[in-house]
Amino acid sequence: MPRQRLARPFSWVWHPVAVATREIRQRGLSVPAQYRFSKVPRITIFFWIIKILTTAMGEAFADFMALNYSPVLAGVVGTGLFVVALVLQFRAKRYNAWTYWFAVSMVAVFGTLAADGMHIKLGISYAVSSAFFAVCLVVVFAAWYLTERTLSIHSICTRRRELFYWATVVATFALGTAVGDLTATTLGLGYLASGIVFSVAILIPGLAYWKFRLNAVVAFWTAYVLTRPLGASYADWMGVAHRYGGLALGRGHVALYLTIVIVALVGYLAVTRIDVDSTEFAAAEPARAQARHRR
Repeated sequence: MPRQRLARPFSWVWHPVAVATREIRQRGLSVPAQYRFSKVPRITIFFWIIKILTTAMGEAFADFMALNYSPVLAGVVGTGLFVVALVLQFRAKRYNAWTYWFAVSMVAVFGTLAADGMHIKLGISYAVSSAFFAVCLVVVFAAWYLTERTLSIHSICTRRRELFYWATVVATFALGTAVGDLTATTLGLGYLASGIVFSVAILIPGLAYWKFRLNAVVAFWTAYVLTRPLGASYADWMGVAHRYGGLALGRGHVALYLTIVIVALVGYLAVTRIDVDSTEFAAAEPARAQARHRR
C-alpha cells in the first residue's frame, strides 16, 4: 500500500484523492499561473472528514429551514449565503481554511436546495433529477478538460480553473443529494441502509486505484461525489422521526452539532496549517528573492 509520509502528523492519508504525482503537477501547472499560492487544500484525512461533515450539515440545515419555515425562505437564505461564500473564496489570494470550508458548507446547503427544489416544487422524480445532475456534471467535466487538458485539483492556478473547480463541486453536491434521496426513498432502502451502502461504495475508488491502477483523477472525483450521499444519508437518519427509521434528534439539532464539530476541525487546520500546500509557498520564494534583489 503506497503511503507518503510527511513531516507533520495526520498530514497524509492513503486514498486516490491524496495522489499528487509529479506528472499531474507538471501537466497541471504547465500554464502561466495567475495565483502565487494554492487556493485549495492539500488532501489529508481531515479533508475527507470535514467534507463528509459539511455534506451532512448542509443536508440537515437546508431541510430544517425548508420544513420549519418555508422553502422560499430557505432558498433565499441558502442562495444568499452561497453567493457570499463564493465571493469570499474567489477574492482570497491563497487557500484559507475558514474561507474554503465556509464555501464548501454553503455549496452543500445550496446543492440540497437545488435537488430538493426540483423534486418538491417541480414534481420531478429523484431518478430524473439524478440523471439531470449527472449530465450537468459530465458537461462541466468535459468543458473543463477540453479547455484545460486536466481535471486535477492540484492544478487550480488560474481563475478559469477555479471557476471550473467550483462548478464541479456544485454539480457533485446536487447530484449526490438526488442520488441519496433516490436510494433512501424511491428505492426504499431507508436512510441508515443508504448510508451503509455509500460507506462501502466510497471505498471502491481507493481499492480500484490501489489494485487495478484506476486513474487517480477519476478515483478522486468518484470518491468526491460519493461523500455527498454518504453524509446526507446519515444526517437524515439522525434527524428524522422514529417512524421514518431515524434517531429523531431533529434536523436543527443535527445541523448545530455538526457545525460545532466542523468549526473545531477547521480551527485546528487554520492553526496548524497542515493542509496548506507547502510546495506552492516554496515556489513563490524565488519571486520574493528576486524582488528583494532588484531593490
